[in-house]
Amino acid sequence: MASAELQALAGWESFYVIVGSSSAALTGLNFVVIALGAESRTTGAPADLSAFGTPTIIHFCAALLLSAILSAPWRSPWSVAASLAACAAAGLMYLGRIVLIARRGTTYKPVFEDFLWHFALPIVAYTSLFVASTVFTTHTESALFGIAVVALLLMFIGIHNAWDTATWMAFPARREEETAKTRPTPSPPNSRGTSSSRTGSEAAGRGSGNRPRHGKR
Repeated sequence: MASAELQALAGWESFYVIVGSSSAALTGLNFVVIALGAESRTTGAPADLSAFGTPTIIHFCAALLLSAILSAPWRSPWSVAASLAACAAAGLMYLGRIVLIARRGTTYKPVFEDFLWHFALPIVAYTSLFVASTVFTTHTESALFGIAVVALLLMFIGIHNAWDTATWMAFPARREEETAKTRPTPSPPNSRGTSSSRTGSEAAGRGSGNRPRHGKR
């Protein structure tokens, strides 16, 4: 007979089906965005992509992994808790690596919003997941609600960061196109000299035409 902790997971089955399928779909869409950005050459330097692009995929995959963990037919609640703790620890270690990449230097200079969505909120999410895994066997109901909040938070972080990346790649390209359209077309090198000689000859013709004629009265 399943324990009370595992029986409580059955009530979250539909929730994690929705979260898992949505995370998988959003991951695929993010691949399309990055591919289009690479084709238009607006993805930035590799360090920028590692610090601000790849973590978005990781957050979507983390939400998908949480959905898979909590939907699997476990036989022991300790196995669930250990899997959740491993997922949280891996996320925190990955965020530490991303912080080091961002501090070493990227061509993009992050602002407060970037620090909030790319670093602060993910750290809060994975730390909360680790705390929920430690109390999963003793406070199962509270832990399950906490894990659900973490899964949604990771999805919203990924959606915001994916949209941020898409707009960052779209608007510079649009500004370059508008600048190219409004930029004046340079004239050929000989046209300026030709026009100057024509202007000079016309002025000389006008001057000779306006001279008084000395003839018989």
